[in-house]
Amino acid sequence: MSRQVPRVDTLFLHEASDTYRLVVERDDERILGGRLEVKETNAGPRPARLRVVDGSDEQLHSPDEFVSMARRANRIRLSEQTSRQGREELHELLDAYQQEAKVVRTCRLCASSGRYSPITTETAIETENDESICPDCAREQLDRELAYKGQISGTAQNRLESLLLEVQDLERITNLLKGDLDPELTKFDEISPTVEDVDPVSVDSLDLHPGIQSKLQGRFDTLLPVQSLAVENGVTAGDDQLIVSATATGKTLIGEMAGLDRALNGKGKMLFLVPLVALANQKYHEFQDRYGDIVDVTLRVGASRVNDTGQQFDPTADVIVGTYEGIDHSLRTDKSLGDVGTVVIDEVHTLGEGERGHRLDGLITRLKHYCRDRNTNSDTQWIYLSATVGNPGTLAKSLKTTLIEFEERPVPIERHVTFADGKEKSRIENKLVRRAFDQKSSKGYRGQTIIFTNSRRRCHEISRKLEYSSAPYHAGLDNKRRKRVERQFADQELSAVVTTAALAAGVDFPASQVIFDSLAMGIEWLSVQEFHQMLGRAGRPDYHDKGTVYVLVEPDGAYHGSQEMTEDEVAFKLLKGEMEPVTTRYDGAAAVAETLANITVAGDRAGDLNERMVGEIPAKYALGKLLEYEFIDGLEPTRLGRAVTSHFLSPGDAFVLLDGIRKDETPYDIVARMEQIDDEE
Repeated sequence: MSRQVPRVDTLFLHEASDTYRLVVERDDERILGGRLEVKETNAGPRPARLRVVDGSDEQLHSPDEFVSMARRANRIRLSEQTSRQGREELHELLDAYQQEAKVVRTCRLCASSGRYSPITTETAIETENDESICPDCAREQLDRELAYKGQISGTAQNRLESLLLEVQDLERITNLLKGDLDPELTKFDEISPTVEDVDPVSVDSLDLHPGIQSKLQGRFDTLLPVQSLAVENGVTAGDDQLIVSATATGKTLIGEMAGLDRALNGKGKMLFLVPLVALANQKYHEFQDRYGDIVDVTLRVGASRVNDTGQQFDPTADVIVGTYEGIDHSLRTDKSLGDVGTVVIDEVHTLGEGERGHRLDGLITRLKHYCRDRNTNSDTQWIYLSATVGNPGTLAKSLKTTLIEFEERPVPIERHVTFADGKEKSRIENKLVRRAFDQKSSKGYRGQTIIFTNSRRRCHEISRKLEYSSAPYHAGLDNKRRKRVERQFADQELSAVVTTAALAAGVDFPASQVIFDSLAMGIEWLSVQEFHQMLGRAGRPDYHDKGTVYVLVEPDGAYHGSQEMTEDEVAFKLLKGEMEPVTTRYDGAAAVAETLANITVAGDRAGDLNERMVGEIPAKYALGKLLEYEFIDGLEPTRLGRAVTSHFLSPGDAFVLLDGIRKDETPYDIVARMEQIDDEE
């Protein structure tokens, strides 16, 4: 006698070898699973055995129990994957008990595991075997593929799972992990073009010194929008400005025309300052080539503090191009910069970057102090340039200057993300470069590519592997070679340049495509500002219809043991991140370093300098430490203090050097010990 069978909502059957998988559901919950064996009789197919599975146990039940369940079922479903012969057998069996069954599309993997999982056109996920599975099983298969490829961040996994549900094709998603460039799937978003309506200023109307006026008239009829805004707001009348505008919108020329006009009119020389030696060298040669016939140009970089012979640097020149550190070294060692009429500080968002931030903050304050003390002819004009500032209004207020903000993206930018390990990246880059170079825009220009990576060695490695003509471009190349690369790219002789992220600010190539081979600058991950500045190199309105950006992400990738995040985590942080506010923060070491530099430059007026800094310095703490370290005597630097600040040493580095010298260690041993301490920190 069979047991009393409870209510059944769904009875599901699926062919499995010579038996049928059986699933019973009530209220969408599985209450029973088992296997049904069917025998052939004179009256047709009939239940032979019913085996109910409970975990690893299997119990034999009466075949009549299956008949009772079928009669109590609100619906009976047969899997589409059951063979035609099997379906006919089940239909004939159920007909004998006046029961109807409907064939439904189900997930084969679920059915084979004893689960009922109906799927529809909207939910089915296609696999490489041209079968359909449910989303849960598809996720499980994707998880196995991800586990095989290595760890991947939750953000990246969520994106892949979202794409899986969107395109309903597992093979297309797993192919992404193999470096496939399916544009529908790699596309992350599109930055729409934006255009501000600004009346252009005619170059003829500028009324600048004839030397610079004639240069501009020979190049342009009207100024670009951001240049026009700056002129309308007084930049050529000597007003201080913070100019925030995207890459390649013409910010640099604003500083050039204002500074050169003042220099040629006897209102003091121009200082044009950048964060890196490579950028200073590049800008120095540009000034020499473009304006060398009307002004004297000289170079002051950080290397000068190591071998300060004064042979290359001419403090009487009309234009000084320098690095932040090079000019700061002149101030710390009381070297004359002459009468300064205009200071242009490029990449001023550096104020918000780690160690370089507090040094730039100190430099600006000390340079303002110098200009107030030394200038004889006029007040100094200050022009700050940046493509990326998250808090432009606040920063302009801190710098006591007028904000000129121009947000324009003349062409759209498509941003793509694809996953690839280190070996696959070169293959993908080659394919992307070829694809871009083989196409022409409506303006008749081929697509050209900038590839950003994190080391000079990698620049050469990538360039060698590209099939189309390309060239590495980094600070280790001499100026002649860099100039040749720039010319070849401009003449469309090169399909790509491969450059370091560290040189990103100075790269000025009309590229349609930017590829991120790495999201690191050296061993440090890019900031949102740096990332946006670099991707902004893609697409020029006079050359291209749109810009394209590809971020090549190595799951679980990192470039140094100190990096806590992985490349896939960083990628989505950068893509989704908002521009960080530019804020200069001071820890104890930074406060000590800048206060010592201020005392060295300004003596008893160092307190005024500390108060004028953009960041807030804990002055009492810094003074206490300086006295404790014997870096100052009253408000005067000691010999040791002067040595420390002139060589930009941290207190820790200074004491390691002193200890090594006293122990008569070799310079190599001292340097090795300092590097070991840095690694441990």
